[in-house]
Amino acid sequence: MVVRPRPGKPTQGILQWAGQAFPCALGRGGIRAVKRESDGATPLGPMRLLHGYFRAGPSRALSAAVLSSPLPFRAIRADDGWCDAPGDRNYNRKVTLPYPASSETMRRADRLYDCVIVLDYNIRPRRRGMGSAIFFHIAREGFAPTEGCVAVSPRVMGRLLPHLSRRTVLTVLR
Repeated sequence: MVVRPRPGKPTQGILQWAGQAFPCALGRGGIRAVKRESDGATPLGPMRLLHGYFRAGPSRALSAAVLSSPLPFRAIRADDGWCDAPGDRNYNRKVTLPYPASSETMRRADRLYDCVIVLDYNIRPRRRGMGSAIFFHIAREGFAPTEGCVAVSPRVMGRLLPHLSRRTVLTVLR
């Protein structure tokens, strides 16, 4: 999968896969080669898909697509979080809530993490302050900017899921 910025709209992009193009949302800080924590930028370069989380429930349209994906997924629990505190030993890792350091709640009130895939950006090695929680997830209405992630519509995510595996690489270009 290749992502490029949409001409004239640095917070939106075009995701290309198997000869098709889909709209996507990018970070509010555009695309940057050198990412920093809280800059809102989507990191430039290749990122492997590691594993994912989904919101379980019979009314969730993505549940069937998640279950058909070769990528490993786990249902999001109420106490799942992701540490975004650069000084913490669990920086850019999944944590259990409540967590004493700054962290993001994975079970969000909105639909963004109905399906969320962890990208290997700043995972191994982890560098403090170089960015955390870089995911591939569901976009807001109108493809509003993310905090640095790549996001697509639920329909596009459902189309892609059966083809995504740990060998899949999402490459962000300028």
